[in-house]
Amino acid sequence: MRCKSLTLKKLQSKKPWIIYVTVVRYHLKSVASLKIYLARQDQFNIPDSEELNKMKEENANLQEQLIEQKKAISEVEAEMKSLQSNLTMEEIQAKESKLRKEMEKKLIKLWKGVTLVSPEDRLAIEGLYSKALNQRRRRKRIRDVWDAITENSPKNPKEFKEELGVEYDEDVGVNFQSFADLI
Repeated sequence: MRCKSLTLKKLQSKKPWIIYVTVVRYHLKSVASLKIYLARQDQFNIPDSEELNKMKEENANLQEQLIEQKKAISEVEAEMKSLQSNLTMEEIQAKESKLRKEMEKKLIKLWKGVTLVSPEDRLAIEGLYSKALNQRRRRKRIRDVWDAITENSPKNPKEFKEELGVEYDEDVGVNFQSFADLI
């Protein structure tokens, strides 16, 4: 569906171009049914080589100023971010007072001599710990046997361990020697 108010006739569409050509000093060139509008060169100020060099220097100076301003802006933005990430004095004081209260509560518990772990719980924990150490000692004996078996093996011991899925304590970053001295 077409809107009749927007349809233009050929003359109506040419008229603004004709006015534009006469007022703005454009040249109309017709080639067959094609019309080409060219700007007249006499209306432009053509700079000579000295003016072009001055313009190039000015452009280079402006580019340098732009780079300097961008650096300054990035420095200011970085400073703003660092200042915004820091705590204000009120926030620091509030956090300090909160931490002081927590520490005072813990100190009061310790000063009162309250038993934090009951004797039954302590015995149970020590029993579990000693069982874990005994298991570790057994694993260590098995490791010694394993080392003796794989000593003359034609395979690389690491590859053989990976193939069978065997892991040492050291492979997973555990050292029980320091814990053995606790009991």
